[in-house]
Amino acid sequence: MEITGTVKKIMDVQQVSPAFRKRELVVQTDEQYPQPILVEFTQDRADLLNRVQEGQKVTVSINIRGREWTSKENETRYYVSIQGWRIQNAENATPSAPPSQGATYGGGAPVAATPAAPNTNAFDGDDDDLPF
Repeated sequence: MEITGTVKKIMDVQQVSPAFRKRELVVQTDEQYPQPILVEFTQDRADLLNRVQEGQKVTVSINIRGREWTSKENETRYYVSIQGWRIQNAENATPSAPPSQGATYGGGAPVAATPAAPNTNAFDGDDDDLPF
């Protein structure tokens, strides 16, 4: 998945434990109703934010992660995080694969897909033969 928008805030690196660090970024989406989305970059990916500046328009490749936690009182809670794994300047970014029919980038208008090639394995119309 991808999020496109303007960098609103870049947080400092957090050393959560001796073996784990993360850095967070807030991206303001470019939609009719803009949303501030918090994206975290962990471990070596935290360094990707060194080349990004507030106010810059970016496209962030993300994964959505969920986890379950049970308290000492046996209450179960669920948490969701958005983890970034790539970030690029949106002005220079091009999709790596053509979009599917009706796909949108960054909440914009649908992008038309290339028409499908004709099916060369289709039944040719000869009524006497079966298509398999």
